[in-house]
Amino acid sequence: MFTLGIIIGIYAYIIFSLGIAGLLYIKFILPLTIIFLLFIILILYSKRSQLFQCNVTLEWKSIAIILLLFFQACINLIGALGPEISFDALWYHLTLPKLYLQNHVIRFFPGGLLYYSAMPKLTEMLYTVALLLSNEIVAKLIHFLFGVFILIAIYKISRKYLDTASSLTACLIFYSNLVVGWMSITAYIDLARTFYELITFWAFLLFVEKKEYKYLFLSAVFMGLTISTKLVAVGSLAIYSLFLWKKPKHLFSFLIISLLIPLPWFVFSFLNTGNPVYPIFSGYPFSSAAHLVSPINFVRETLTLLMRSADPISPVYIIFLPLILLFFSRFKKHEKPIALYSLLGLFVWYITPRTGGGRFILPYLPVWSILVAILLSKLPFIFRKYSTVLIIVVALISIGYRGIANKKFVPVIFGKQTKEEFLTKNLNFKFGDFYDVDGYFAKTIKPTDRVLIYGIHNLYYVNFPFVHESYMQPEDWFNYVLVGEGQLPPQYANWRLIYQNNTNNVKLYALP
Repeated sequence: MFTLGIIIGIYAYIIFSLGIAGLLYIKFILPLTIIFLLFIILILYSKRSQLFQCNVTLEWKSIAIILLLFFQACINLIGALGPEISFDALWYHLTLPKLYLQNHVIRFFPGGLLYYSAMPKLTEMLYTVALLLSNEIVAKLIHFLFGVFILIAIYKISRKYLDTASSLTACLIFYSNLVVGWMSITAYIDLARTFYELITFWAFLLFVEKKEYKYLFLSAVFMGLTISTKLVAVGSLAIYSLFLWKKPKHLFSFLIISLLIPLPWFVFSFLNTGNPVYPIFSGYPFSSAAHLVSPINFVRETLTLLMRSADPISPVYIIFLPLILLFFSRFKKHEKPIALYSLLGLFVWYITPRTGGGRFILPYLPVWSILVAILLSKLPFIFRKYSTVLIIVVALISIGYRGIANKKFVPVIFGKQTKEEFLTKNLNFKFGDFYDVDGYFAKTIKPTDRVLIYGIHNLYYVNFPFVHESYMQPEDWFNYVLVGEGQLPPQYANWRLIYQNNTNNVKLYALP
């Protein structure tokens, strides 16, 4: 997993370098991608016995858990194979790579819509290649595969502490989270961040165990790649700072390496906005200090996260949280870093910017799942029995729930429904999505035309030349105006309405 994480990071930064140089062309990217995929295949093949423990004799309990994981993965794969309809993916995770490819360069888009274009986007570099060589489904499959990589890493870490069945149980606890199932069918970035958060901690555990500096170096590199994936991951530096505060030399090295890796993105942001971590500290909403230091608020929001999250997580964590606190002093020396990391992850989640939902705690759930499995192994048999039943029931509910949610993708995957019919039926046009539902734009807008767009938020499915009002410059030209939500701006009052569609709620105006 370490080699895989390094190669993915190097590949993403090469794509970033090509983008900065204005070289996002297939003639450069295709040969590079073939080499990258060959490396991945060779690594997975050479490590196949280590990854999957092929020589292990499995008992019935392990086989049952593997089957549950397999069914969950199949359900998630169904969703990953369907067209993208998730909000943030259509807003910027896929739209920015598409715009990069249209311009053959990575650039910043000012204004109030694509302000995330200044932030680190390691995973979006992979999506850029996916869109160049195929479409958004390949991007979704990349994110799905990060979920599979997380499972392998959870199993490998757990085997240092637990038997095969208990290690697989840790995998099942994590993969049964409804938020994991949801993330697995989207072109978001949270599973990629979670993967890098997990191998960062894995390398750190090896450093604690073996006292070899190379593992601390690896951990810091992976932390840097985590921050390069999602800027708010910088909050995890607080966890490792607490772990290393007694060794200032190690702490200093860890922090410097962790921040050097995403430095190119910070420079890119600074050159374009004057702020290396834009949009943070540039009008980005933060909770007040009084709110953050309130123990009552922490308890209330933690309980909301664990019990009533908008993106649900497994009830197993809230059930075992009191036991973790009760048994903390009984954890062995090599187990305590896992318990500390899990608890500190809650505080990092609480103090870092978040808009609600379980996906913001997702990066810390793999280690928390391992901790629950370790604690489960210490309980009396009767408690282990009923806890195992609970974990299996949660897994079955997750499979059923995600199966029902992903059912809508089946007709389009198997050709019983066209992509156009699926998107027309499932996109949320009242919430800023766009799609050419009747093919009018494909027939009307020529490559030499350009459309100024107002009132449309999610631009991924815009397949004609356009400029959005949020980042339009004085020198930009256009000969059509497309309006979604809202009214035609008064300066275009003399333009004539040539098309209106009540399904996707758009109006198209042309020069008089």
